[in-house]
Amino acid sequence: VLNLAHQVVQTGSLIPETLLYIDQLRIFERETAAVGLGNSHGLRHAYAQERYRELTGWDCPIVRGPAVKGLSATQRSVDLATRQIVSRELEHERIAITKVYLG
Repeated sequence: VLNLAHQVVQTGSLIPETLLYIDQLRIFERETAAVGLGNSHGLRHAYAQERYRELTGWDCPIVRGPAVKGLSATQRSVDLATRQIVSRELEHERIAITKVYLG
């Protein structure tokens, strides 16, 4: 499902530019509840982790990827840039929030 969604939007956010994150979240929660799906926040975690893997080429720390302190200087630079991208795609303002999703 995530790969299909990524193909549809190519790069950027899955949230239409005309909506705020909170508006899209309410639509999403209403629609998923209507078809009997419960807490779907885990989908955001899965998206963040898959996106990290796509952009870096390795798993994030939370799914047994290398710890940030074990990365080379070049890899740390890639990690930081990737976390900034993932943070923006999840509509967060702070890169620190990616620790919750990625470790």
